[in-house]
Amino acid sequence: MVGLDEGDEVLVEVGDGITLKPVRRFNKEKLKAALKDHLNRIKNVPDLVEPEPGELAKVFLEVEFES
Repeated sequence: MVGLDEGDEVLVEVGDGITLKPVRRFNKEKLKAALKDHLNRIKNVPDLVEPEPGELAKVFLEVEFES
């Protein structure tokens, strides 16, 4: 099996056959740091304006891409 090591956890899916997928593990502290960094970058965007509630309720997605 490629990509799996002894002791790895796998998710088993049964369909047309049996599929083994590795369970994704992540570092919670690294994720928190990345999210904080992303938030800081967003806060530093000039002229960032939050939409008012309901402001885009009657705007179709196609109209957004026409301009």
